[in-house]
Amino acid sequence: MKSAVAQLVECFDRGLGDPHDPLQIFSFARCQELDEREEFPTEICQRLDGLGLARRYVPAALGGELHSYEELAALVRLVARRDLTVAVAHVGTFLGAASVWLAGRPEQAAQLAREVEAGSVVSLALSEREHGSDLLANRVRTSGGEDWYRIAGEKWLIGNASRGQLVCVLARTEPVGGPRGFSLLLVDKRRLAPGSYRCLPAVRTVGIRGADISGIEFREAEVPADALVGAAGTGLETVLKCLQLTRTLCGALSLGTADHALRLAVRNSATGANPALAGAYADLLVAEAVTLVAARAVHALPGELSVASAAVKAFVPTLVEELIADLARELGPALLLAEPTEADSFQKLERDHHIMSIFDGNTAVNLNALVNQFDALARGYRRARVDQAGLAAATTLSDPLPAADTSRLALFSRHGSSLVQSLPAALAELTDPHFAPLAAALAEQAEQLHTEMAELRPSAREVPAMAYELARRYTVLFAAAGCVQLWLHNRTADDSPFWQHGDWLRAALIRLLGQLGAGSGELPADLVAELTERLRHQHKAGRLFSLLDCQLEESA
Repeated sequence: MKSAVAQLVECFDRGLGDPHDPLQIFSFARCQELDEREEFPTEICQRLDGLGLARRYVPAALGGELHSYEELAALVRLVARRDLTVAVAHVGTFLGAASVWLAGRPEQAAQLAREVEAGSVVSLALSEREHGSDLLANRVRTSGGEDWYRIAGEKWLIGNASRGQLVCVLARTEPVGGPRGFSLLLVDKRRLAPGSYRCLPAVRTVGIRGADISGIEFREAEVPADALVGAAGTGLETVLKCLQLTRTLCGALSLGTADHALRLAVRNSATGANPALAGAYADLLVAEAVTLVAARAVHALPGELSVASAAVKAFVPTLVEELIADLARELGPALLLAEPTEADSFQKLERDHHIMSIFDGNTAVNLNALVNQFDALARGYRRARVDQAGLAAATTLSDPLPAADTSRLALFSRHGSSLVQSLPAALAELTDPHFAPLAAALAEQAEQLHTEMAELRPSAREVPAMAYELARRYTVLFAAAGCVQLWLHNRTADDSPFWQHGDWLRAALIRLLGQLGAGSGELPADLVAELTERLRHQHKAGRLFSLLDCQLEESA
């Protein structure tokens, strides 16, 4: 099926040129050279700006081109499939600016929109050297007067902290801290007094070597009072809502990397049916389905995004990490005989992708975000609470999306997850003999999981290891629900057997049941043949490895 989003991706990819052509600015060869020199991809980021990607970070209401998060996720995936370093470096501006889109004053948001569209880089300064993901322990502080704030302390492991012209800083505004003790300040480094801040040296990393991962130290840096983003004391709440958007986009970053890894695998594997390639392809399609549904949920189910974003961030990077590792084992001998550039490319993407498990909150943080909502999730499942209109909009790809209303984002979902809570009814529709045993096994897993979640007694001090395992299983169930609903709502839009007969869904459910311990996850011979054939066809035709029809500007 050729969607409007696919047409957008095709147009954007044409502007980037064939990545196999070393003369192109954004080629695989060029990215490999920059990585070896640990050099920031300045020219490539400028090309992305020239093609309007930065405008896609700015909401349409502010004059930008961010009409849908489905579109933005598709473009982020497209960039990441060429090089994750470039994607992380460029999309960091959205991460830095999103809090202002959510909570900033109208004039503040409008000014930042102009900056972003003009090419300014915005950074988000959250983490500190001694405190990691524990934002409540952060010590960067402010003191204030009627017309100014002074910021003191160090932020560390910050993307684009040195390159960024503007930095959105989470700072302690109340000495005792606490949930209402932090505020956000949008700091324009160009307006700071000389000597009131210094950029810290870049941190040498195993992956994304060319990215600007550094820090910034404030030395009683004075900023005007209008640098405050939102009301004083609301910084932590704003950041947590902002992360719901960026964690959803992390699925697209991982998905692009999976596409690159699988493409290298196909290029360096023998012809014919291949169980390893078929399994990896099925996993990629699962990652695509759940990322796509979550991106549309920003518009359709914003009040439930605390669940969807945490599930995507915990599930997709982990799945892709395993996919890459499986391909590495499968490709080991072939890569030794491959062109050196291809072997180097695979090693680079393998190194680069490891950051995805810690970027925007590590896997444990996101699993814990789900544990904190177990009560609402279990209760909503038992009551079968489903926002039917929102669910249909999130999963029906031909339906236009409503405008994103980020004021509806919430720290916790009051009624659980419509996607997961719709699963029993959705599984009842899978009556085909190919589906019936899979649907029955998945329904049993869903019942058992929600029973265990309801029985778990929350602890304010220490989360038991069992709770994290339950949350992991919930992310798998979330992915399964996304796949089922996506197929049910779009199966007649494409006349291929892959869609109409549900071949991809059957493969997805087999793989996901394997992750739930309800099967081996190994695909039967007919699906191995079907998936391998489609994978090789998409590769030969220069198409995106996708459930959808999307032509790339790429030679096979």
